[in-house]
This record gives sequence, C-alpha cells and structure tokens, in this order.
Amino acid sequence: MMSDDLLKAHISDTMEIAEPLLDSICASFDEMEVRKGEYVLRQGNPCRFEAYVCRGCFRIFVIDEKGNEKILYFAEADWWLMDIDSFMNRSASVLNIQALEDSVILSISQQEKDNLYQRFPTVEKFFRLMFQKAVVAWQRRLIRNHTQTALERYQYFLQKYPGIAVRVTDRHIASYLGISHEFLSKIKKKTAV
Repeated sequence: MMSDDLLKAHISDTMEIAEPLLDSICASFDEMEVRKGEYVLRQGNPCRFEAYVCRGCFRIFVIDEKGNEKILYFAEADWWLMDIDSFMNRSASVLNIQALEDSVILSISQQEKDNLYQRFPTVEKFFRLMFQKAVVAWQRRLIRNHTQTALERYQYFLQKYPGIAVRVTDRHIASYLGISHEFLSKIKKKTAV
C-alpha cells in the first residue's frame, strides 16, 4: 500500500471524508525516508512538522540533567510523531525523535496544516479528534505510571504493544517503564517462571 493510501485509510477510520478532500489532504504531506538511527528531531531545535508513520518504528525521548534517556513513547506504523508544545508554540523542543529501524513518514508543516484548515474546515475536526485521542492516551499512561507497579506496567506494555515489544531493546523498554535495565531483568526472570 502506498504511503498516501495508508494516510487516507487512517483518516477514514477517524471520520468520513470524501475522496477528493482526502487527496487534497495527502497532497499537503511530504514523504520522507528515515534510516535506522537517524533523528527527525533533536532536543533544542524547533519541531516544524507533524508526521504520520507509514512504516518503521521511532522512539520519542528526553535526556535528563544526568544524561539519562527517558522514553516517553514509541511510534510505529499508523501513529503520529511530533513535539506538540514546540510545534504549536514555535519553541525549542525538549524531545528527541529517533528511528529505531528504517522508516517512512509523511510530514506536514504548520503552514501547510494552517492552509488546510483555511481551505477545508473539516480537516480541523480530524486533527482535533486525533489530538483528543492522544490526550486520552497520555492521561491513561500517566495514571498507570502513578497507580501500577513496575510489573503491572510491564505486563500492560507487552499486552498492549506486542509488535513494539519485539522490535525494541530491553533497555528501551526499561526506559519507557521508568525503571532500570537491571530491574527489568529481575521482572522478566520472575515472569518466566
């Protein structure tokens, strides 16, 4: 399936939009191939895009004052990439976005997005619905981080994201869960018994 077709299917799953409008939306996106290890955003640079992942897997992370990486989330096909704060406020990003494997994304600039909003008000509804889903996901993750044990969070991750769990390293999973790699190893030993 071509990248535009993937994006069209994603939009159509969210809301009903006529084919000519889908074509206009997709024409506003630029396809980009990203090699494994390549960054599409580095901390300190402004995020000038929103991107839909067509193929591959990314990690979105921050680096704390001690130089430790803290993974906020992973994004695989049919997910979105961006630093919403930096994108909306045109400020320096606090996030890093790195490809964990060879990937393909479709990106849209803020100017192109604003142009779509002006030309097709329905597009704003799509992005609003998408944003609301993202906020719900973030809220649920925050609640899990504050109410579940590390073991429960690990089990949830394996159940909810089995495709990601087999594509990323244990160090990445530990960072995402907010635990040390050593502690994750202990959890895995306990659950293997």
